[in-house]
Amino acid sequence: MTRADLVNNLGTIAKSGTADFLSKMQDTEKSSGQDMNDMIGQFGVGFYSAFLVADKVTVVSKHNDDKQHIWESDANSFSVAEDPRGNTLGRGTHITLHLKEEAADYLQADTIRALVKKYSQFINFPIHLWASRVVTVEEPDDDEAADAADADDDDDAQDAKEEKTEKKKTEKTVWDWELMNDNKPIWTRKPSEVTDDEYTQFYKSLTKDDSPPLAKAHFVAEGEVTFRALLFVPRVQPADSFNRYGTKTDHIKLYVRRVFITDEFNDLMPNYLAFIQGIVDSDDLPLNVSRETLQQHKLIKIIKKKLVRKALDMLKKIPDDEYEHFWKEYSTNIKLGVMEDPSNRSRLAKLLRFHSSKVEGMTFLQDYVARMKPNQNHIYYIAGSSRAEVERSPFAERLVRRGYEVLYLTEAVDEYCLSSLPEYDGKKFQNIAKEIFDLEESAGEKERAAAERAEMEPLCAWLGRVLGAWVTRAAVSRRLQRSPAALAATAFGWTGNMERLALANAHQKADDAQRRHHLAQKKMLEVNPRHPVVRELLRRVREDPDDPAAVAAAHTLYRTAALRSGYMLQEGQAIEFAESVEGMLQQSLGLPADAVPDDEPLDDEPADEEPAENVDADADADHDEL
Repeated sequence: MTRADLVNNLGTIAKSGTADFLSKMQDTEKSSGQDMNDMIGQFGVGFYSAFLVADKVTVVSKHNDDKQHIWESDANSFSVAEDPRGNTLGRGTHITLHLKEEAADYLQADTIRALVKKYSQFINFPIHLWASRVVTVEEPDDDEAADAADADDDDDAQDAKEEKTEKKKTEKTVWDWELMNDNKPIWTRKPSEVTDDEYTQFYKSLTKDDSPPLAKAHFVAEGEVTFRALLFVPRVQPADSFNRYGTKTDHIKLYVRRVFITDEFNDLMPNYLAFIQGIVDSDDLPLNVSRETLQQHKLIKIIKKKLVRKALDMLKKIPDDEYEHFWKEYSTNIKLGVMEDPSNRSRLAKLLRFHSSKVEGMTFLQDYVARMKPNQNHIYYIAGSSRAEVERSPFAERLVRRGYEVLYLTEAVDEYCLSSLPEYDGKKFQNIAKEIFDLEESAGEKERAAAERAEMEPLCAWLGRVLGAWVTRAAVSRRLQRSPAALAATAFGWTGNMERLALANAHQKADDAQRRHHLAQKKMLEVNPRHPVVRELLRRVREDPDDPAAVAAAHTLYRTAALRSGYMLQEGQAIEFAESVEGMLQQSLGLPADAVPDDEPLDDEPADEEPAENVDADADADHDEL
């Protein structure tokens, strides 16, 4: 720079020669084929960050059209003078920072390396660091060399001289320029030009993960905002991911024109996709704003929308042999996404997998729909703690027997997930553990169902009165096959699985109003009109509605139905149920119903011990004799 340039560019804040240069270049035809976004120093403020760590800054510059000058400033004022040393640079600029005492750490080479690696390792301009390194060099042994020189006339010594002398190894400190940003930004290249090995090596250097990524996506997004992105799915999710769910920032590094901006955004990826790691590089975002301001920038919302869709496309393209591993690691994330992201719910639904009554392993919803019966309009599912439990659920008995496929939901988040998903491919979801149940039936089946309801009407009315404290009503079931009865939740009530999850909530207070409300909710009792216990109970009710045995059987029927349906017995019902079962056990063994355990005999005094005062008296007598 000339003297005038030093005064104008460094002595005036926000004066940028680069910006002036770009403005002039854009007016020429030569700029049409060039990428001007690679130019740095367009804002005229970056230079002054030097005063964050320096008390004084000295700039020595030599321009071809002027003498070498020194610009110096302490952040309050500046001075410019001709360099008394003359032309020592030849051409160029040399900047010296006189560091503050508390900024001495920036004199360490490792600190400089870390800063450059974090913020500038991918920019196109080379950055060198004058640093030392220790090298090992070989030197010949001086003593052996001297001995070989003295023995010129000796033939044996001459042969030894011809042999290669052993060399010593020493360590030396060498100073040299070290290139700091040798990593190339592979996301700026075309995907067809990057090999899988290059992707893997870049992923490992980016994430410090020893394993290769499970999936990757490399793309260029254009439109309202143009950016390049490279996304990866780690093979293993950290064990504490859900302990930090919603609080951990993204694993996406944001670059603007290859300059690192931040990796502490919460807005580039939704919480359920926080496991995805990668890089986003945009030329359209501003460099001269704070992270907080940039986070509210309208272009960030557009980038997020496109990133999420590309990420979901990447997950959808995971091969079948790898998808099982992905689902094992990230199934909960996808289900949380269905609940939290309505705009992408249909895309996320295509990734869902559940256990099923028709396949040994797990199935996609798309495959379930392909196997549906011609007249089937609902996707049936039942939730529980394990596959073994839901397979034996009374609600699935008749459906499975008739050839309908039932999804088995075995994870805690599954029922919440499908409750948030109204339909899939035009088919609505049906929780078969709730009283609202729609089963496609033929005309003959409907006639038989009407006849059974008419036959069981006296029993249903009687059960509604006897069990009115716990059930809304009793009805003939259309889904029971082997079980005598079951408890179905109301349309907006808790199923047995949801009630179990609520009771297991460690953060829920025992006297919580909502908890008490749901636990006190009444359920609908469904009875199997073909079961012998139900038919016998109908006969007894017709003969004597006040029969004590029938009333006791009704209470037992209700409690067994509650347990079969996944509910817990509340407010002393478990004790009463245990007592009734014990009574039945006694009758089955031929014992009287009122038989009770024998009383244990109690002795007034131990027979083999003497009173304490007698022992003391004997001790006194022995003492007197002595």
